[in-house]
Amino acid sequence: MTAPDLSRLARQRKRAAWAFLAPMLIVLAAVAAWPLARTIWFGFTDASLDQLGNAQWVGFQNYLHWFDYGNGQGEWEGVLADPRWWRSVWNTIWFAGLSVSIETVFGLVIALVLHRSFPGRGLVRAAILIPWAIPTIVSAKMWAWMLHDQFGIVNDMLMRVGLIDSAIAWTATPGTAMFAIVAVDVWKTTPFMALLILAALQMVPDDIYEAARMDGVPAFRLFRKVTLPLILPGLLVAVVFRTLDALRVFDLIYVLTPNTDATRSMSIYARENLFDYDKFAYGSAASTLLFFVIALITITFIRVTRMNLERED
Repeated sequence: MTAPDLSRLARQRKRAAWAFLAPMLIVLAAVAAWPLARTIWFGFTDASLDQLGNAQWVGFQNYLHWFDYGNGQGEWEGVLADPRWWRSVWNTIWFAGLSVSIETVFGLVIALVLHRSFPGRGLVRAAILIPWAIPTIVSAKMWAWMLHDQFGIVNDMLMRVGLIDSAIAWTATPGTAMFAIVAVDVWKTTPFMALLILAALQMVPDDIYEAARMDGVPAFRLFRKVTLPLILPGLLVAVVFRTLDALRVFDLIYVLTPNTDATRSMSIYARENLFDYDKFAYGSAASTLLFFVIALITITFIRVTRMNLERED
């Protein structure tokens, strides 16, 4: 084919791609872009729940402004001046970093086991997905009873084996609440990580392993030099998806804990201001900041991983 023909074919493929993507983009704009734009708009107004239609523009007042008491005295107000907001940011990032790290390690181990042939492998693959298939609210309520300081089975088992002397309120004690939430999240979403990593493992050609075994390559070195580099793109995709989900954590913390400063996430902070305190504009500003924090972390992570992958290539 000549150069003009190739150029024409490329344009036709591009137009066909946009035609196939158009319905999805329209639906996405309707269910995501428009609500996001409205939320950002409300963050710059004095909107309240009962007067959304009469909201007035106030600029960055909900984000940060100096409130003057008179006589030269005053203080900074707004979401960015609220210590509770910054504590919720730290709680969210701490939760996401710890939970995703543990889930990645456990998911990789489980995927490596499920990738091998053994009797009943199909049944085990189906069973491992049960925690992930249970709705989050249901699993959170189930674990709330299991971790209960008076009726929970966790305390009963630990006291029977002598690991603790008295019952612990795992989700109500500031020192243990976040670790309990991480443990429940790891139990629920590790199967998701294992499923994605297993899909990446099954894309690796078996010929590579056969050649390595014939050369006498040790198992750990085979994993480090062959398996891990080949599944790294799929592994990074799984980490990105889980990080996005973890940074939006709401339901687990809302159900399991009293939502104090020790456990409050950015999503819960925004929800409290939106509905509980009837500070709709303030909550919209917090929701907008939540969106930009997640976007910034995700873009940074993707760029760093892309640079690492290009360096390896």
